Amino acid sequence: MDSNEFFPPHDGISLRELAAHLGAELLDIAAGDRTIRSVAPLERGREGEICYLRSRRDRDELATCKASAILCDASLQSLIPENIAVLLTPAPHTAFARAGALLHPVAMRPSPTVAGTGGVHPAAFVDPTAKLEADVEVEPMAVVGARAEIGSGTRIGAGCVIGADVKIGRNCSIAPGATVVASLIGNGVIIHNGARIGQDGFGYAPGPGGMLKIVQIGRVIIQDNVEIGANTTIDRGTMDDTVIGEGTKIDNQVQVAHNVRIGRHCGIVSGVGIAGSTVIGNGVMIGGASGVNGHITIGDGAQIAAMSGVMSDLAAGARVGGIPARPLKDFFRDVAEAMARSDERAKRRGDRNE
Repeated sequence: MDSNEFFPPHDGISLRELAAHLGAELLDIAAGDRTIRSVAPLERGREGEICYLRSRRDRDELATCKASAILCDASLQSLIPENIAVLLTPAPHTAFARAGALLHPVAMRPSPTVAGTGGVHPAAFVDPTAKLEADVEVEPMAVVGARAEIGSGTRIGAGCVIGADVKIGRNCSIAPGATVVASLIGNGVIIHNGARIGQDGFGYAPGPGGMLKIVQIGRVIIQDNVEIGANTTIDRGTMDDTVIGEGTKIDNQVQVAHNVRIGRHCGIVSGVGIAGSTVIGNGVMIGGASGVNGHITIGDGAQIAAMSGVMSDLAAGARVGGIPARPLKDFFRDVAEAMARSDERAKRRGDRNE
């Protein structure tokens, strides 16, 4: 990109200061005065930008890289062109993330829709019984319901609906168009555009005239530093709580059903559906478009490949894939055998057509 009006470059920080901030080793001390203003992908890094090299598989991208500096670990430093400064770190991906946060702090959270207003916008509605601490911002057309409580430093985006009795902690960002009802939200939580938090879950019982709705009187509890993607839905519990653990990151368009309990520092990618009353441990990673059955337990540290269907409990540390989900080595073997059979059938068809 030649320019970016949405996230313009930083005013500049010296490479020496950046290395100190990241805890990285600058190999060429003479390059310490170079000014870094932005981050960039490896293949199109330019002067004033910093990139990172994750593995030898990316070495071809160095041919077009003209960045001022590259983050990498010691095993890759010999690949870096002599004109590019090297910052050594054992975790270049992590260091790159920290560099991006420093150089582009505005991009780390949903941006204000109406800049510089502060406080409660005249076009917003805040119920007189709601309690807002100092430095809360409520943007135009947002609604804050009766007895809601919102902590300092939190922004409620344009068009949001915060329901009655909801409690939201400090330094949260609720992006435009999100709704939060029947929920308790911790500190430092980010909820992106259009997310729906706390609506009733999908529960019905058979009746003589059709399906009868089961009342949903639980809550959603979202702990500190959780991030929830755009258009994700998290249903409140039936009679217990739906819980999202501290530090967990949930992508866009994820469905979390009633009574689900998700542990700390999990990663859940776009399109995942988690059925009701499932318990997910700490540090679990779930790949995109996977489905997780209800009333099962996923152990700590389990990894679920994209587009998998998890039908039963998984032990801690399990690594599974496929439908039904099974150990990865078995899944890969099954895929290889299926491909071999497909190739054989195609070959036989080809022989018949000759």
